Amino acid sequence: MTNKPTLLILAAGIGSRYGGNKQIDGFGPNEETILEYSIFDAIRSGFGKVVFIVRQEILEVAKEKFMPKLQGKIEVDWVIQSLDSFVPAELKQADRKKPFGTAHAVLCAKDVIKEPFAVINADDFYGREAFAALGGFLSSEVKPDLHAMVGYAIQNVLSENGTVSRGVCETNAKGQLVGMVERTSIAREGEKIVSRGEGEVLEIAEGTPVSMNFWGFHHSVFAEIEQMWSAFLPANLDNLKSEFYIPTVANNLIKADKAAFEILEGGKVWFGVTYTDDRPVVIEALQKLHDAGEYPADLWK
Repeated sequence: MTNKPTLLILAAGIGSRYGGNKQIDGFGPNEETILEYSIFDAIRSGFGKVVFIVRQEILEVAKEKFMPKLQGKIEVDWVIQSLDSFVPAELKQADRKKPFGTAHAVLCAKDVIKEPFAVINADDFYGREAFAALGGFLSSEVKPDLHAMVGYAIQNVLSENGTVSRGVCETNAKGQLVGMVERTSIAREGEKIVSRGEGEVLEIAEGTPVSMNFWGFHHSVFAEIEQMWSAFLPANLDNLKSEFYIPTVANNLIKADKAAFEILEGGKVWFGVTYTDDRPVVIEALQKLHDAGEYPADLWK
């Protein structure tokens, strides 16, 4: 396989719990955004292109912020996710305000990605090792029936400032993904990690792999996603808050025996911004990585 993989960044989210546009907020010592570290790590892991998924209203602001830094460093493309994207006129929901979710965002990039690709959130820091692991997989191992996700141990992806939602993974003897359940209201309670969502109290064992939405796909997956999307829309016509998620796509492919998902072990370091109080924690963590020599003093000089 000669094509370098592409990095698809989901940056259309509103960030309601954070209270601002965290996709373009500066956290690094030179006001670098979190996603700039992902792009930097992707470039040194062999990725050849980055595609931003954004809302129309932040497109120009995002271009102004990122293009001067990325020009000449990596190929860049921009895609809009709107409530009309890939929605036939007869299935439009006139009163809908909420975006359709992460799998819909991926589908919006169908026409600009023709090579294996990774998907990340704009507001999560995934770490150099994670990009190296997934970049290697996408360059040499990915196939139409073999995709991947980077797994993170549950105890490393909690917030000190509130509960979080995580895709909790079930694995088989080969360490591959069998299925994923979205668990909400997860927090540490004393020595235990507990989810209090979904009408039950569930203890989650330390070391359980969870998804932080860092996926690797063969580009043939777009046809599968589009097929699922065509079924999702009419089935949810009366639900203005329905969302079409990447884990749904993965679960469907696994259940139909159409594809397997490797869980890669590159997920060593993660931090993200869910709440405003997470901001100083992220700033401190990034400064420590710079001080340790993981990143140069200025990412783009």
